[in-house]
Amino acid sequence: MPLPVDLNRHSPILSGMGQITALFVQKVIDVATSAEPSGSGRRHELFRSVGIDPDAPVDPKQMVQDTDYYALCERVTREDAHGASVPIRVGSSMRCDDYGAFGLAWKSAIDLRGSYQRSERYARVLTNVATYECVEEDGRFFMTLNRAGERHLGMRLSNEQTIVAVTQISREVSTEPFSPDAVYFKHSGPEDLSAHETYFGCPIYYDADRDAIQVSKEHLVAPNKLGDPSISAFFDTHMEREIADLPETQELDGRVRSLVSRALSEGVPNVADVAARLGLSGRTLQRRLAAQGHAFQDLVDEARKELALRLLRRTDYALAEVAFLTGFAEQSAFTRAFKRWQGETPASFRRAAQV
Repeated sequence: MPLPVDLNRHSPILSGMGQITALFVQKVIDVATSAEPSGSGRRHELFRSVGIDPDAPVDPKQMVQDTDYYALCERVTREDAHGASVPIRVGSSMRCDDYGAFGLAWKSAIDLRGSYQRSERYARVLTNVATYECVEEDGRFFMTLNRAGERHLGMRLSNEQTIVAVTQISREVSTEPFSPDAVYFKHSGPEDLSAHETYFGCPIYYDADRDAIQVSKEHLVAPNKLGDPSISAFFDTHMEREIADLPETQELDGRVRSLVSRALSEGVPNVADVAARLGLSGRTLQRRLAAQGHAFQDLVDEARKELALRLLRRTDYALAEVAFLTGFAEQSAFTRAFKRWQGETPASFRRAAQV
């Protein structure tokens, strides 16, 4: 039985410099006030709560603080009589045209693989707190959402909205009727899963090791309705310019931790491997991390620790398997590292976490 989402408690929100497009704010408020007049006082108050002028047109390039956005998601969900379905209603309201140039780049891609690759490359124009990764494992393809930080309620709701939105615009652009093969969330699910099951129409796995949709090869290579090589190339050029104009506020440390975590089962990646995934040289990555007060090896250590804690809390893998999955060749080396991280052995931590 999935754990219930506590909709009556305001979870602590982490401070930070993360930013999220005002477009998502508009969609959340549209759902929250769908039964109210367009000029209602509540609608205006919700916009003002995140620092947006309620009378101005919403611009996808306008950004709000991620903490304000997460608080808005929590508030709207708590106040809604059917709060568990809010992420479904928000995400399924998304259309490619809502995203501006990013949406045009998505739907002009030749197929869904091309659309997903554009998210991997260009989603920075919409947020600097999340990245996307196209992952292929044992013949299975995953469109993965990576977002670092404590999984408080606001972030969990936002992650669900995002996974729904990816599914929605996949359905919009593909020439084939689209449904994922499976959906995965790292967090525990709400008690009422009916809206999720109806929307996705496929198995949904909570307490998983990723936030992602699994996509069949047939769906991946099916042509998009408006896919056009010349138009696609035009928007690639346009989006590259937008990316180049973005300020250097990307949470690079979070992106590095996410990439390291995904690679650990195959061994600890080196700085050149991670830099290549980010489109950087190893020297440039180290320089940018240093400018933000981080060292690559420290982030590797943090990624191993975060993954180890998650595996010990949420899986029944043997300790030797956890050691392997976190990039240790021997269980003894893992135990020494874990004692350095937590001040106790992996076994004692697991016993306490499962009480």
